[in-house]
Amino acid sequence: MGIQNRVALITGSASGMGRQTARRLAENGAKVVINDIVPEKVEETVAEFKADGLTVMGQVADISSKASVDTMVQAVVDNFGSLDILVNNAGMERAGALRKLTEQDWDLTVDINLKGAFLCSQAAHNHMVPNNHGRIINIASRAWLGGPGQAPYTSAKAGLVGLTRVLALELGRKGVTSNCIAPGLIYTPMWDELPEKNQKFLLSKQPTGRLGDTDDIANTILFLADDDNAFITGQVIYVCGGRSLFSG
Repeated sequence: MGIQNRVALITGSASGMGRQTARRLAENGAKVVINDIVPEKVEETVAEFKADGLTVMGQVADISSKASVDTMVQAVVDNFGSLDILVNNAGMERAGALRKLTEQDWDLTVDINLKGAFLCSQAAHNHMVPNNHGRIINIASRAWLGGPGQAPYTSAKAGLVGLTRVLALELGRKGVTSNCIAPGLIYTPMWDELPEKNQKFLLSKQPTGRLGDTDDIANTILFLADDDNAFITGQVIYVCGGRSLFSG
């Protein structure tokens, strides 16, 4: 059955993995909502997608704010009539040694990566449950298993895995599935900003010896969003080229 005419909201979808996911879902027949906190990025992405004949709308929202999230979700339902697929993709990281991290580093990382997913899931479920259908897909990270210098990020992503499992248990009888994708090293513009020595170190830990691509994530999300895959819920799917097989 696919995702034809399903309405999909992807947070943080004006760049990177979120943008490619939005494109892939739209190309497969979904009505897609582009979200970001930067208006210019949303406008640019929506204009590009519409020029390609895709059905999209843009919503600027701060996902760490309940009022902003509730307004966004209501606008989606008012415009497209429903909300069937939620991809909690928006994320960021403040990294550093434990002794150097600030309270602000912790709060910002947890607010965006975990609180935002909670608020969006809460708002979305109010529209999914009455329709007895919904797909909630959370983007965690292989880093949820632990990584030095990643206390806020690892904690937030581990919390996201826990949230995924709770949603699966609470909403399963309501026709709503909840799954989590844990990407490893995926090529985005952020990779190019890393010092060469950091890139070499990270690749040395990679069983495949190479980075993944945003398509690797988009394709997995498309699979989980598909109406035919309704018996998969509460799972963490690693898209990491084997990096999750060992820590460090």
